[in-house]
Amino acid sequence: MRLKGVFFIFIWGALTAYYIYTPVPEDIEERWKLMITDCFFRSLSHLADFSELLGLRDYMGVMMFITFAEAVVPVSDERVRVTEEHFDGVEVVLYQPVQQDDSAELRRAVVFIHGGGWCLGSSSHCPLRVNKRYRLAPAHHFPVPFEDVYRVVTHFLRAKVLAQYQVDPGRIAVSGDSAGGNLAAAVAQQLQQDPEQQVVLRAQVLLYPAVQALDLNTPSYRQNKHMPILPRTLMVRFWSEYFSSDKSLYRAMLANAHNGPESASLLKFVDWGTLLPERFHGGYNYTAPLVVSTATPASADSPLRSLGDPRASPLLVPDAALRGLPSAYVLTCEYDVLRDDGVMYAMRLRQAGVDVTHEYYPSGFHGALMFTTWPADFTIAHRMTDNLIRWLQHNL
Repeated sequence: MRLKGVFFIFIWGALTAYYIYTPVPEDIEERWKLMITDCFFRSLSHLADFSELLGLRDYMGVMMFITFAEAVVPVSDERVRVTEEHFDGVEVVLYQPVQQDDSAELRRAVVFIHGGGWCLGSSSHCPLRVNKRYRLAPAHHFPVPFEDVYRVVTHFLRAKVLAQYQVDPGRIAVSGDSAGGNLAAAVAQQLQQDPEQQVVLRAQVLLYPAVQALDLNTPSYRQNKHMPILPRTLMVRFWSEYFSSDKSLYRAMLANAHNGPESASLLKFVDWGTLLPERFHGGYNYTAPLVVSTATPASADSPLRSLGDPRASPLLVPDAALRGLPSAYVLTCEYDVLRDDGVMYAMRLRQAGVDVTHEYYPSGFHGALMFTTWPADFTIAHRMTDNLIRWLQHNL
């Protein structure tokens, strides 16, 4: 009997180790911690697939558990006052430094738009959403690690995060990570093009941003297709669900065969053979994405037309639309499917005369910045936070 118990424990341990283990490059710090962290995301993804297969709940409906699992109730402390507000009908959480006096000094402000693939988190952070299938969580359900970053930004910059009053209108930064970085870039462009807009952004902070949906076979998409946290299949699914719940679009995007005549003229803006420095090619050769002809033109609200909308893909604008944009901080990671999106956008901004700081992390992975608290506390996340704060102190 005892032998059977030992055998069972051995088999259970072996299977658990087999499931947790995933190939992670040697130069990534704290590799086993990343494997264990990714195990949670991977398990939830498998559960979501199974649930959708059985018709119980759609994939993103199950993945929303991440939002609730990481939800945090905003709490003030001795350094930062946290309140929930509504700005023009939009739910936000406002982080303000605790005033030591009654000074009416105008402060810097950082408007942060969190990521989540346009599907997880807040329903109020999408300026363009074709697929309105999901009822998403309130905006105050920020991931716990980012809540920690918000407090650091507020304390060290003596700035407000997500604020619109008692703020110097010339010292505002818009920031976002991943899908939030996509929206932050789009917001910066739209403010620049609005002649009646009184708010002038001082800076844009784009953290591993997704800025184009036309070519999902860039070198970083191929190199990192099985990387933890954000494998290629999940990123493609986020893109497809953003535009439509039609599964045929997901399959087409997986094959990188989703471009129609409507987006053909825009492929020059995602020509990574030209825009990416040679060191990021990784031995891959550029081939233009396939353009699929259709019998009838796409309708005005078709996902095929949305693919080329610059509000969804900020990279797809001419140089004239980039000139005059505020200083940019672009963070990219080597082990991230979105690496090349950020590199190409930084390159195009620089070519358009924008002051760009491109912070590239050779051992970084997608989402690293949010892992600053136990149990998923990564050293690289603290380095990223310190570097970001330092840049904001000098540029905002």
